[in-house]
Amino acid sequence: MNTAIEILQKYWNHTSFRPLQDEIINAVLSNKDTISLLPTGGGKSICFQVPALLKDGICIVISPLIALMQDQVESLKEKGIKATVIASGSSQNDIITLFDNLKYGNYKFLYISPERLQSPFIQQKIKELSVNLIAVDEAHCISEWGHDFRPSYRNISVLKELIPSVPFIALTATATKIVIEDIATNLALKQPAIFKKSFSRTNLAYRIITTEDKLQYLKKILINKKTPAIVYINSRKKTEEIARFLNANGFLCGFYHGGLSKQEKNQSFKNWMSEKTPIMIATNAFGMGIDKDNVSKVIHLNLPSSIENYIQEAGRAGRNDENAVSYILQNENDIFLFKEQIENSLPNIPEIKEVHKKLYQHFNIANGEIFESSFLFNYVDFCKKYNFTPYKVDAILKILNNNGILEISYNFNKKSSVQFIANSKKVIHFGNTKTKELIRVLLRSYAGLFEQEKHIDEYLLSKKIGQTTSFIIKTLHQLEKEEILTYKRASNDAEITFLIPREDDKTINRISKNIEKYIHQKRKKAGDLIRFIQNDTICRNVQILSYFDEKKPQKCGICDVCLDDVKNNSVQLSTEILSQFKKGTFYSSQEISTLLRANEKEILIHLRALLASEVLSINKQNKFYKK
Repeated sequence: MNTAIEILQKYWNHTSFRPLQDEIINAVLSNKDTISLLPTGGGKSICFQVPALLKDGICIVISPLIALMQDQVESLKEKGIKATVIASGSSQNDIITLFDNLKYGNYKFLYISPERLQSPFIQQKIKELSVNLIAVDEAHCISEWGHDFRPSYRNISVLKELIPSVPFIALTATATKIVIEDIATNLALKQPAIFKKSFSRTNLAYRIITTEDKLQYLKKILINKKTPAIVYINSRKKTEEIARFLNANGFLCGFYHGGLSKQEKNQSFKNWMSEKTPIMIATNAFGMGIDKDNVSKVIHLNLPSSIENYIQEAGRAGRNDENAVSYILQNENDIFLFKEQIENSLPNIPEIKEVHKKLYQHFNIANGEIFESSFLFNYVDFCKKYNFTPYKVDAILKILNNNGILEISYNFNKKSSVQFIANSKKVIHFGNTKTKELIRVLLRSYAGLFEQEKHIDEYLLSKKIGQTTSFIIKTLHQLEKEEILTYKRASNDAEITFLIPREDDKTINRISKNIEKYIHQKRKKAGDLIRFIQNDTICRNVQILSYFDEKKPQKCGICDVCLDDVKNNSVQLSTEILSQFKKGTFYSSQEISTLLRANEKEILIHLRALLASEVLSINKQNKFYKK
């Protein structure tokens, strides 16, 4: 039988575990319920993946994000490990087939959202499986005190009733003491083994800089040390604009946001990992799967949404234990806009009821009706149709998703398709040089285009002929207009699956208490962040560690607050040194340090500074005196 370290070497090519991983894995292998609190980059997934591979049966992984589940499933498949996910929009027949594969196909991992877990049909199917472990990822979502409370997480404990002998492992990167207690209680964990790694990062300096000219300050930060960096900003459009600005100023930048195609995201990520473009300008969509240890700077050009999110994002710097810095560039206007955005994005109950009702109307779903199939959802068109504020609709969709009313996937992306409808002679000789080149590459890349529709990839075509993706799309639309081909472009719409029958206000009334708690927590977390930003008297590290209930936190000595203290203390020490010099007195550095009960090396630094400014002089016996 393999050991944990052999599994680690076989699939991850590592020869040793990170701190606490070994202890957590041993607890899970001993069939203990376990809570694992490891900061970003601590290797949480390995803590359940390794023991699951050592045990007979299937590990069920509950995760809140479809994209995150898909990413982990793909990562496992690349390692030769059989894993699957219940995809958004899966019909009952699809699910029956999937569970048959799980039972008979030697699968090791099933990823599922907490909303899907509410289905009695899926619960029954899980009972039929041989399950070895339940892993609850992002477990802080179970607590109303967490930064991303998700009521559907409260129903995960049903698995304790369905398969009571199977151990649980709950994993999170950020949780306070009260959140950890909530996790244990709501998952019905039996005397859980709790593993918590300190949030203290002695090599990471937290620095909050007040500046009115962020772009100039950004250039100043990036020019000092040409190592990989991440610049976070809250606008998709701005990521591209700032990348262009920095590239024009001699920096090598890429950009990343949720609106890019999968291929564009992969290429941007690849360029950053290889350091072809060592600076990444990104929204917080740039987070999954980042495991680059030599990032020296993480810079926020906008305020993060909470202290928890800030720690996760800042924590992507300095994983190689080299000195690293996290900057937040801010000013009074940022605080004002942050408060305004929080209020504008937090809906009230009547607004939620209205958007919820209009969603059903939009798709012509009658009262009491439910559809197994999913619907394509164009977010912009919906807002325009009913004159809704985009911020509010986005927040409401998240609330409805988190409460198990519907499931929304923003990663829906079918492939485009093309078929030539003109005869081959006309096709081959049609258009100008660039158009002919595109037609030639299409015919060479996809066989049978005259006989039937074929899936194509505009991004790969653009690379093959050295043009932009937008040129490919525009030319294909033009060829369709000229009746050379038919072109069905892939939809970038979201996909919505309604999980319960339509009941309008009754549905919202049932979850109104959850909604009120969610809104309260959002406001509280925003207030906590603002207080952290504005508190320039207490060490940033002390503030962060205190927030996460760590006892007797120590000053870091490297944050903006500590550096200001050193600067102020330096002025004070110089004044105290000068006060010792009366007319005709001469002192060595050692004598001054004895008089002031201070470190001689520090005293000598100040004496040299006073010499340089010609406030003091020195005689042949290396004794200082006042001019």
